[in-house]
Amino acid sequence: MPVLKGKELRVVGFLCNWCSYGGADTAGVGRFSQPTDLRIIRVPCSGRVDPMFVVKALLGGADGVLVSGCHPRDCHYSQGNFYARRRLETLKTFLPALGIDPDRFQYTWVSASEGQRWKNVVSTFVEKVHQLGHAPRIEEAAPYLPLAAGGDSPRAPLRPLAYPAAGTLAASLEQLREKIRAALPELDCVIGWQQGFDALHATPLFMRKPEDVDKLTWGPLNVHNLATYLPQFKNRKVGVVVKGCDSRSVIELLQEKLVEPDNVRVFGMACEGVVDMARVQKTLDAGNADGAMCADVAPAAVAAEGDGLTVEGEAPARLKLADVVAEKCRTCDTPVPLLGDVVEGNASAPAGPAPDAPPSLEVLDAMTPEQRRGFWRAQMDRCLRCYACRNACPMCVCRDHCIAESRDPHWTTQEGNVREKLQFQVIHALHLAGRCTECGECQRACPVNIPVLSLKQWMNRSVRTLFDYRAGVDVNAVPPLLAFAVEEKNIKEHGL
Repeated sequence: MPVLKGKELRVVGFLCNWCSYGGADTAGVGRFSQPTDLRIIRVPCSGRVDPMFVVKALLGGADGVLVSGCHPRDCHYSQGNFYARRRLETLKTFLPALGIDPDRFQYTWVSASEGQRWKNVVSTFVEKVHQLGHAPRIEEAAPYLPLAAGGDSPRAPLRPLAYPAAGTLAASLEQLREKIRAALPELDCVIGWQQGFDALHATPLFMRKPEDVDKLTWGPLNVHNLATYLPQFKNRKVGVVVKGCDSRSVIELLQEKLVEPDNVRVFGMACEGVVDMARVQKTLDAGNADGAMCADVAPAAVAAEGDGLTVEGEAPARLKLADVVAEKCRTCDTPVPLLGDVVEGNASAPAGPAPDAPPSLEVLDAMTPEQRRGFWRAQMDRCLRCYACRNACPMCVCRDHCIAESRDPHWTTQEGNVREKLQFQVIHALHLAGRCTECGECQRACPVNIPVLSLKQWMNRSVRTLFDYRAGVDVNAVPPLLAFAVEEKNIKEHGL
């Protein structure tokens, strides 16, 4: 029978075999009264508790999750609980993004001899979960789409977003081409951009011969992050053309040794922003200044000069770059590549300090927990589960062994329900904790425009707050979740 009054809830406990499981056993031998709501899973170490375990339990219907391991400096494996502390604290700050009350999850330390402490820990936590009641299910949340109801009003860009004059831009591009031609004999290929199936679209270009370099283009249509291709060229000498944001992905790949520094040549150009193709198409569909409809007319040429994008052809148009720029470019503070064997061009200076949060994160911040559950329920209802977000991510490198398609272990089913689809997105965000450079490729590649980048941005903010760390800035830095500190500056021990 439950010791606490009221209906028994579903509380999952992950206990370290060497300490906390022994502490629970000691409490049992000592006949200390304990709540019976807890379902214990014994693990070899708290460091073995992947945050995915906690998320799967909470999304699967658990009302609370407790993780307990050895006290710091008393780990059977020396450092397991130090790593666990960073991961679990990061997870705790991430749960509100999903509309989950962070009080439903707790981690603590209990030794094998602390039967009385275990009794107090489990009683306190279960009582807190009882006060919260049954956890609301994501499938039962009322759909909430604030942007659809209130309209999409983009924030003014941080920088003027003014491309140099056509002649200056062409001169910088030609200088870049010359540097690539000079380096090409030593490389298997150099990855850049070329015009796509029409003048309004650019596609990746793999330059292997000097004449291929003539096809290289530069401008706001170069939306792809070409660093995504680098891991496929591992152990081969390759060059890549990057924008400022793309250079952070290259740095992160070098930092994690997913590519070898001796095998990569980086050719950079200063960037004044890339367009959001959905916005461009929407603007063109609405007609140009003369009211001419041009949705089905392929433009003859597109040129970027100053703060605008000029579309030439049967239905000419002049688009203001600030109106159609990608959301990530509105708050970009790295227009010039942070890393590059060659860097050409100059970028405009920011008009003010960078905002505390990107626009999509501000939208999520403004919601209540219930609204966030409804928001993700509505967004995941639209998800096609095509994995385009994963395939476009430069840091998602374990595709052949992706947990989304693995049958051993079978973490996610192929059911098309909201919970399974949200669980995949959360796993993706957890895998990118301290690694995501916010290039926005996941969101750009989504065919139904789900704002999945906001999950990574929330996680990045947590990592920056806890560890004062920003991914993709320093090649020699160690990602915070791959390290630990005996005394954590910004993590307070949770008392239970």
